[in-house]
Amino acid sequence: MNQPINSNEVAVGRHNHQTAPTQYVDANGIRFAYRRFGKAGGVPLVFNIHFTGTMDHWDPAVTDGFAQHREVILFNNAGISSTSGDVPESIEDMAANAAAFINALGLTKVDVLGFSMGGLIAQTLALAEPELVRRLILVGTGPRSGEAMSSLTPEAQEIFSATYAQPDDLWLRVHFSPSEASQAAGRKFLQRFRLRSEGRDPEANEKVAPAQLAALAKWGAPRENPFDYLHALKQPTLVVNGDNDVIIYSINSWILQQNIPNAQLIIYPDANHGSLYQYPQRFVTHVEQFLSDNE
Repeated sequence: MNQPINSNEVAVGRHNHQTAPTQYVDANGIRFAYRRFGKAGGVPLVFNIHFTGTMDHWDPAVTDGFAQHREVILFNNAGISSTSGDVPESIEDMAANAAAFINALGLTKVDVLGFSMGGLIAQTLALAEPELVRRLILVGTGPRSGEAMSSLTPEAQEIFSATYAQPDDLWLRVHFSPSEASQAAGRKFLQRFRLRSEGRDPEANEKVAPAQLAALAKWGAPRENPFDYLHALKQPTLVVNGDNDVIIYSINSWILQQNIPNAQLIIYPDANHGSLYQYPQRFVTHVEQFLSDNE
């Protein structure tokens, strides 16, 4: 059953990642699906998910960790899972949809976290809506025309094209390094990943990946002075990655930090793309320190 927008208080405070109801709001001709939970009253933290991901691809250890201190908002962008419409073939249009969604909730100031492809959307949103976005967290992501970002990296192509005994095992290779310690952390992540058993999002349909790949190709295409746009990002920014990200190479995080005027960089050891899932408590602590600095 659809939840009206004025039922937000139902999802905030008394719920967590597992129990927050999916609600809907209309904006930009799209019916956005979203969930809100955590400690209301401050600046909400809006999450932007990775390639082909849905609201249920976030780690509850991360989202519930943040929810102890602030309101968390998860949503599916256009054409993803339980949100209507078509997936745009440009990051700019995805960011415009994200802005429309946030505005439809009546929010005037948000912090934005973007993971992987979500980090591209978060950058673009922060540039387009500087008064709306207060602070920015960019995880496992990179700049326009970044290193090996014009297509999936060779490692990513192999990982996504392989077959797995269990479908979720894909994420052990996408998010975690081959080391015994990292894979053990990955198996714990997979247990948390499936904790929400009721009201889960449907997986992204077959139209999502081709559209997102088209958007990624445009973003990563070579261009003149590709990193100059980052100089206009005035929000305090925290860049986070693992030391050996094979999905979006770790060097791209360094490029972001070097070109965003007010940015700091954290690199986690023995970690691949999903460093935030390998070290969830550490990640939440670091981001909380960043968000609370002179809050």
